[in-house]
Amino acid sequence: MLAKRTSKNQVTLPKAIVQTAGEADYYDVTVEGGKIILTPVRLRQVDAVRTKLEELGITQDDVDDAIAWARKRA
Repeated sequence: MLAKRTSKNQVTLPKAIVQTAGEADYYDVTVEGGKIILTPVRLRQVDAVRTKLEELGITQDDVDDAIAWARKRA
């Protein structure tokens, strides 16, 4: 299936793909081996993770630092 990127970097997901993957308003976007991978994100799960990180005192800067450290080691 083809999907076209607009001049504003927007892509419309084909209906058949959404029906197969499940409806979601948000997607985690990653690139692996030159492929763009969209993973549906359920906000309830995201909210639970954010709440736990906040309880542990982990900030966005801490996460960014951890990602940078892991990328250097890879």
